[in-house]
Amino acid sequence: MHFVGIDLAWSYRNPSAVVVLEGERAVAWNEKIGSDEEIIAFLREVLGEKPALVAVDAPLVVPNERGLRSCDRELGAAFRRYEAAPHPVNRLRFGGRVRGEELVKKLEQEGFIHSPLIEPLRETRQVVEVYPHPAAVTLFGLEKTLKYKARPGRSLDFRKAELKRFMSLLKGLEKAFPALHAPAILNKDISPLNGRELKAFEDLVDALFCAYIALYCWTWGPQRYRVFGSKAEGYIIVPTP
Repeated sequence: MHFVGIDLAWSYRNPSAVVVLEGERAVAWNEKIGSDEEIIAFLREVLGEKPALVAVDAPLVVPNERGLRSCDRELGAAFRRYEAAPHPVNRLRFGGRVRGEELVKKLEQEGFIHSPLIEPLRETRQVVEVYPHPAAVTLFGLEKTLKYKARPGRSLDFRKAELKRFMSLLKGLEKAFPALHAPAILNKDISPLNGRELKAFEDLVDALFCAYIALYCWTWGPQRYRVFGSKAEGYIIVPTP
């Protein structure tokens, strides 16, 4: 069974990152993928028609024209104190064209189903929406989310320290169940990275974590993940310990 994490850029102008696990091991990745067609081509090359659970960090269902999705509001209420509330999502913000919805359609043409119900240990070709920030809070017991993303007031040194901490937490999953093995990514020296190269690597680490979320939820099933919202109104899957 394969597990795919996609850190999907909301805009087609920005690159996305994809990581593929075969079981517990990272076997393929690309942090500079452009179009949806390139994502599909990458998955065809790596997966063929093999079973895989794809976890996407991006809205896959956006029915609301304005405001928040109900799942974003619900998740925000549960995780705001951890600074893990999601960004506002509506069709107006996307200009009526939601990239995640379009990617799901392309994945469905490849034989993937879109459903937030993950049956444990059952082979499938399926795609789900996840959000790494609350997942990191639940799986690593964080009091606050890690601040490695570029924001006003955050120095480069601070961001790199936070990213190193995230990488260390992910590396610690080597001893977890299920385990994660991605030494080529998690042992990387990030000290020389900055600008676009650092952003691309951050996205790659996020995609790796999304792939692990897929593995975790598939291993344990609904007993260890929570669905905020519904497929009809929009949802986010968050693993639970």
